[in-house]
Amino acid sequence: MSPTILTIIVSSLAAGTIITMTSHHWLMAWIGLEINTMAIIPIISSTHNPRSTEAATKYFLTQAAASATILFSSMINAWQTGTWDITNLSFLPSSILLTLALAMKLGLAPTHFWLPEVLQGSTLTSAMIITTWQKLAPMALIYLTINNLSTTVLMLMGLLSSIIGGWGGINQTQTRKIMAYSSIAHLGWMITISSIMTSIMIINLVVYLMMTTAVFLTLISSKSKTMQDTTTTWTLSPALTVMMAILLLSLGGLPPLTGFLPKWLILEELLTQNQAPIAIALALSSLLSLFFYLRLTYTTTLTLSPNTPQTTFKWRFKPHLLTTLTMITTMTSIFLLPMAPLITL
Repeated sequence: MSPTILTIIVSSLAAGTIITMTSHHWLMAWIGLEINTMAIIPIISSTHNPRSTEAATKYFLTQAAASATILFSSMINAWQTGTWDITNLSFLPSSILLTLALAMKLGLAPTHFWLPEVLQGSTLTSAMIITTWQKLAPMALIYLTINNLSTTVLMLMGLLSSIIGGWGGINQTQTRKIMAYSSIAHLGWMITISSIMTSIMIINLVVYLMMTTAVFLTLISSKSKTMQDTTTTWTLSPALTVMMAILLLSLGGLPPLTGFLPKWLILEELLTQNQAPIAIALALSSLLSLFFYLRLTYTTTLTLSPNTPQTTFKWRFKPHLLTTLTMITTMTSIFLLPMAPLITL
C-alpha cells in the first residue's frame, strides 16, 4: 500500500472515530461510524488473499448491519420524541435496538461470533486496530446513552461475554483468536460496570487498550501467529520473552500488575451495590481467561520448540518497527497498579 493511500485511510479511521465521539446528533454519530468502517476495510484486505477478503467481508456485513440498526433506532426515537439528541434516547424500543447494535459493533456476546473469525483472517496489525481503536466509538456511544439503556440487559450481556470469552479461548492455539476471546471477556467486564459507574468503565477501557496494544506489539515483533511460534521468541530477544510473559499475566489480572486494577475496582463496586452473585460469576469467569493466558505464558517462557538441530540465536539486526510504543505500553501495562489511588480520585 502506497504511503499516500495509507495516510488517507489512517486519517479517515481517526476522523470517523473522533466525529462519533464528539457528536450530539445521531446522524453525525452514524456518519462517523460509517467513515470508520469504510476506512478499516482496505486495511483488513490489504494482504490480497482469500482469507483476508473473507474477513473484510464478514467485518463489513456485521458493522453495516449494526450501523443500520443504530440509524433505525435513532430514527424511531426522533419520530416519537421529536429530537435527534444522543442523550435523549427515551423511547424503549430504540434503547433495546441500540443496545443490540452496540453489542454487535463491540463483539459482545451473544453477537460475538464475527470477532474471532475476522481477527484470524487479518494480519496482526489489523487485529490490533480492530481490538483497540475500533472499540472507542461504540464505547463513547454507550457512555453517552448509559442513562437510557437497560441495566439488567447490560449486566447479563457483560456476564455472558466474560464467560464466553474465557470458555472460547481455552481450546485455541492461534494467538489472534486467543486475543479475540480475551477482548470479548474484557469488554464483558466493562459493560457489566458501565451502568453502575462509568468512571470505572473508562479506567478499564484505558487499561485494556494499553495491555492489548502492548501484547499485540510484542506478537508483531516476534512474528508469533500460533502458540508454537511463541516457543522461539527467546531466540529473538530474551528480554522480550520475559516482558511478554508478564504482560500476559497482567492481561489475566494477577495482583501486582496493572491488569488487576480494573478487576479489583469492578468487583469492589459490585459488592458495594449488593451484586455479590454477579461479582462471584465474573471472578470465576476470569479464572477461565487466566487459564489460557497461563498456558500462553508457559509456552513462551518455559518450553522450547521441538527442533532436531540445536536452536541458535537469531541475528539481532536493527528492528524494522520502532520499539518506543512497545516500551511505553509495556511499562504502563505492568507497573501502573501503585498509581491506583491517583487514578481513582
